[in-house]
Amino acid sequence: MKNQGLGQYKQVLPRFQKWREEHISDRQFTLLLSFFVGFFAAVAAFVLHWIIRQIEHLLTAGFRIESINWLYFVWPVVGIFITMLFVRYVVKDNISHGITRILYAISEKESQLKRHNCWTSVIASAITIGFGGSVGAEAPIVLTGSAIGSNLGQLFKLDRQKMMLLVGCGASAAIAAVFNAPIAGLVFTLEVLMIDLTMASLLPILISCVTAVCFSYIFSGGDMLFNFHLEGSWELGRVPAYILLGIFGGLLSWYFIRMMTACEGVFSRFKDRPYVKLIMGGIVLSTLIFLFPSLYGEGYGSINILLNGNTEDDWNSLLNNSLFYGRDNMLIVYISLVVLTKVFATSATNGGGGCGGTFAPSLFIGAFGGFLFARLWNIHQIGVYIPEKNFTMLGMTAVMAGVMHAPLTGIFLIAELTGGYQMFIPLMIVSISAYLTIILFEPHSIYGMRLAREGKLITHHTDHSILTLMSLKSIIDHNYMAVKTDMKLSALVHALSRSETNVLPVLDDAGKLLGEIDLGKLRHIVFRTELYHHFTVGQLMSEPPAVLGENDPMEDVMAQFDRTNALTLPVVDTSGLLIGYISRSHLYNTYRQLVADFSAE
Repeated sequence: MKNQGLGQYKQVLPRFQKWREEHISDRQFTLLLSFFVGFFAAVAAFVLHWIIRQIEHLLTAGFRIESINWLYFVWPVVGIFITMLFVRYVVKDNISHGITRILYAISEKESQLKRHNCWTSVIASAITIGFGGSVGAEAPIVLTGSAIGSNLGQLFKLDRQKMMLLVGCGASAAIAAVFNAPIAGLVFTLEVLMIDLTMASLLPILISCVTAVCFSYIFSGGDMLFNFHLEGSWELGRVPAYILLGIFGGLLSWYFIRMMTACEGVFSRFKDRPYVKLIMGGIVLSTLIFLFPSLYGEGYGSINILLNGNTEDDWNSLLNNSLFYGRDNMLIVYISLVVLTKVFATSATNGGGGCGGTFAPSLFIGAFGGFLFARLWNIHQIGVYIPEKNFTMLGMTAVMAGVMHAPLTGIFLIAELTGGYQMFIPLMIVSISAYLTIILFEPHSIYGMRLAREGKLITHHTDHSILTLMSLKSIIDHNYMAVKTDMKLSALVHALSRSETNVLPVLDDAGKLLGEIDLGKLRHIVFRTELYHHFTVGQLMSEPPAVLGENDPMEDVMAQFDRTNALTLPVVDTSGLLIGYISRSHLYNTYRQLVADFSAE
């Protein structure tokens, strides 16, 4: 029965494709698919947060606020352990670094994401966060939304450009659904995923965002994720404080990125020893959550306390369940330590085997950092009074703009998320200041830095983007006639007469490149028959102008052709074995074709 159903499915899809091509244009079909991407992204976001809330309520409902809770030592480790087992034995694939995986798929995999990415990240991150993992659900949802768009594109055999667009639709819809922020979803795709907005791509992304938000309202109501009430309007006299907060947020972003990278390096040393990583991550995470319960889960409850507190008792509620309970004079110390340790809790969660993103941790650190900045400013009476609630919101913008290198996303997300539209000018000042600070130290976002090091990051620089999208393997010519070093000149001439190229590689018995025979360099002797038995290939071969590696970035490949002015260059693998040759003409023809495709509306 199963095979019969599969056979019917394979027959229906081609018929539908044919009907669609006859009655629905590609543009109209893309718009239709963008609607479904938005709907499914909203469903995924609702399901994920519903599961997280149920697990959190089940595990922490009996906690008493006036005492420490030893179960903080247990639940996070249990969550990481279950997630590790799920990924290791059910998924059997790496699903971490969700947004980085999307960027990699866009640049290297023709925007193709695996089918399981449509649901596995939802389950894994729900378990991790519900049990207290100090990470965010946003990156897994973005990966899920993008995977939905990618797989719909693969199902209907869309071209590379439309596939990339649907991936962007999925990412935008995910952000829009999670935060009820359609403009932020649109801008996120532009800034973080580096998908250029043309008139052809703007409408599908907007449809996905609006659809996701509408269904999110249907599923969960119109409540904001953060309830924020502006304390007064912005004043010109506070501009210096806004600028300094932006700089402070940029430095916090730098600290977050650097410490996250360092911690990932530590855990990567034990990539083949998962239980060692589990023990290391579990000990660090449980200890930190036990000392600072605000680090439990996404931390949005703690952010709401900072955004909505009106009295000292409200803000001191952050100390509940901790060793600091009742010591109200330690609030600043507690918040400072939370800001510094959040990155270690996040790294330990993912490094130990959990699944989650850095989106929520960025908001968390920004909120705590913004409140800390305002409290210290007011205590020391530096200039005019600054509202701590307002600066909590502004701090979220600063760190998000810095960590993600996305100032516009930070501005619109926080404005939509909190309803703080009256703070647009301060939001812009803080966001710009943070971004200008972080780029002094980190040229790429936390999502793009891994790919940027390998030259695989799509950017808004068209030339670089085209080279990134080009596949080195797709332009290698594997048809070549190899010769050996002991071959006589007479046999070489015969080989040259049968070759379609002027260059023959010289290989050893294992296939390793030793040199090459260039007909242009041998014209003075190939017609002298009296020399045919006096020379061998080993005597006549020369070094290639350059040798390309199979993993070389296309920018380096282009640079080698420009430097050597060669017509062809060999490509070898990591062992030095010849893979094939790249022709200069083929390379530039492919480049020009991609430029034309990339620029098409």
